[in-house]
Amino acid sequence: MTASECLTLTPTQVEAKYGIKRNHLSQLRYQHRGPRFIQATPRTVLYRTSDIEEWLNANTVETRESKGLAA
Repeated sequence: MTASECLTLTPTQVEAKYGIKRNHLSQLRYQHRGPRFIQATPRTVLYRTSDIEEWLNANTVETRESKGLAA
């Protein structure tokens, strides 16, 4: 495991780095739809940067423009 895979962030840090709001992360956790997370304590949630980036990549939608097919 590399250093970047081990780096963990709080929801506040995820919001600052990736722009995903804390309350949205909370909703995604509740719905079991968001990135993987670590439940360090009953009130402490952490995210590995590698899990956030993997989730973002898996949820990236290619548009016609990004494929070079713009009309």
